[in-house]
Order: sequence, then C-alpha cells, then structure tokens
Amino acid sequence: MILSEFAKYLQQHDNEIITNKTTATKVLCNWIKFVINKNPKNNVDKIVHREIMLAQNKQNDYIIVGKSESGRILVNALANYALSYENFLMSRWLENKKPKDFNKNTDL
Repeated sequence: MILSEFAKYLQQHDNEIITNKTTATKVLCNWIKFVINKNPKNNVDKIVHREIMLAQNKQNDYIIVGKSESGRILVNALANYALSYENFLMSRWLENKKPKDFNKNTDL
C-alpha cells in the first residue's frame, strides 16, 4: 500500500532520474517531506506520519529515520525500492545504447 503510493510518485519523476537531475533517493525524501507536511487523510499518510521522521541539515541533505522497528523496516523497504527502481530505469535507458554512444569526441 505504501510502496504503491511511493511508486506512483516516483514514476512521475522518471525523466529527471534518467537525465541525472535527481536521484530516486532524493525523490523518496521529497515524497516523505510532502506526506509529512500535509494533514494525514488516508492510512498511508497516517502510517508515514507515525513511523517515519525526516531531518534536513543546512546543506539540504536529508536523513530518514524509522521511529520504531516497523518504521525502520518501512524506511529500508522504501530506500531499497527507490534504488532498485533507479537501476531499472538506467538499465532500460542503457538497453538502446551502443558503445560508440559513449566515445568521447576528441575533435574539439
């Protein structure tokens, strides 16, 4: 249920991940921030509010912490899903590439 909601959000950022404008982990942090900053209206929002804490430092780096054992398991599952999805996108992108696509142009 929670992974499904995150997956929908993550899929909206496919282009940004493929073009290296962001990472799936950053998208995860943004999603958690979005969910935490709104009033919980459904079970997903309520669980994220209850189980996950998000902290940000001055350099705009995030740390995601589970508030309990089940929260830590949830954070781990979300992070693993984000990384796995990013690997999937990149392997799909790489599928259509040929070695010559990666040659540096030395005629500059």
